[in-house]
Amino acid sequence: MLKLEEQQFLGEAICNLSDVITKQNRLFTLKLGVSEHNLPNPSKFGELTVQAEESAGSKALMEMVFHCSDLEIKDLLSKSDPFLLISRMSENGTPVPICKTEVRKNDLNPKWKPVIMNLQQENPLMIECFNFSSNGKHDLVGKIVKSVAELENMYHSGNGENFFVPASNAHDCHSKEVLKSQVYVEKYLENSRHTFIDYISAGCQLNLMVAIDYTASNGNPRLPDSLHYIDPSGRPNAYQRVILEIGDILQYYDPAKRIPSWGYGARPIDGPVSHCFNLNGSTYQPEVEGIQGIMSAYISALRNVSLAGPTLFGPLLSTATAIASQSLTSNQQKYFILLIVTDGVVTDFQETIDAIIKASDFPLSIIVVGVGGADFKEMEFLDPNKGGRLESSTGRVASRDVIQFAPMKDVHGTGISIVQSLLAEVPGQFMTYMRTREIQAIS
Repeated sequence: MLKLEEQQFLGEAICNLSDVITKQNRLFTLKLGVSEHNLPNPSKFGELTVQAEESAGSKALMEMVFHCSDLEIKDLLSKSDPFLLISRMSENGTPVPICKTEVRKNDLNPKWKPVIMNLQQENPLMIECFNFSSNGKHDLVGKIVKSVAELENMYHSGNGENFFVPASNAHDCHSKEVLKSQVYVEKYLENSRHTFIDYISAGCQLNLMVAIDYTASNGNPRLPDSLHYIDPSGRPNAYQRVILEIGDILQYYDPAKRIPSWGYGARPIDGPVSHCFNLNGSTYQPEVEGIQGIMSAYISALRNVSLAGPTLFGPLLSTATAIASQSLTSNQQKYFILLIVTDGVVTDFQETIDAIIKASDFPLSIIVVGVGGADFKEMEFLDPNKGGRLESSTGRVASRDVIQFAPMKDVHGTGISIVQSLLAEVPGQFMTYMRTREIQAIS
């Protein structure tokens, strides 16, 4: 084993992973320096070049078709309406959803459309079958936990795997009840295609956009119990924490760091209530400089608007979609991520759904974070992983999954950071957009 204390220290360098993978050749050169070590000649440290290589396995896309047999009837007056939720198991054992099938109505032997995943062979997956419920409280039919390699073996053998559920009457939390219901892998196909990192390395930008809730339900910003209270000690409030956590990751993938930032649900001085106003006070330009620019504009807006209401998402979603649509006319590849932070439930529900479905046609993902102690159950309908299929007022459905919602308190309670939980699905949404529109990484 190498003993560091017996080696000669030559220097050190620190960089972010994003510094490496955003370079076209994934080569990044750093100047070696020194922090605590006392070297005799600190002027001759030299340089260190870091190169990132994506493993061949990470470029493999698995396309699978699942079907089930003999599912349990969960509805009183009809057969079940099953769908599959597929999650990657994190190192601490917490499932992280990565994709979901469509709902098959009134079917105990369902076959779903193909699902496409980008995973290593050894990655363990949890495949859960649920009976869809319109109230968002879906009943678990059964589940299995298998690696990608084991799913491939199921396909080649033609054998099914019995679902199981946690045993309801067992004292041992690890006990399970095996069901007669089975799941089969009807199709398994591996393809090597461009990956998310290929696009980023080729220069595709991830552009953050931010929208902040200024409705009166947040409380008087001058009082410590307000969600908008600015602590003199510098301790960030709930809104600031969310923006810092999400923004600190995404800003590194946006070279210009010009971030459109809006508020909604407030009354500007001598004006009507606005449901999409520029945080920086500008009439025409919503961009601010980096995360600190958002923080400054956020605090400034608190002094210059009156908190009002109601909570409407429709106008700001339309504004963000319009910006994303403009990128289609340029040669530069851009993908936008809209972060909406809210303390309550939307009141323009159908308008919001219409705007989400329209947004699914453009290079845009939407992340909604709930802060405070409100009951956010109704908001879960917006997230296809928690609710059902979104349908517009004209009967149109989303062309792809573009939105995730999570209350901040729930995310922190799982042991997975809010960044991990809410950004986990963005690469999949990004790749679905690029693949369905046959957009190749710039060579």
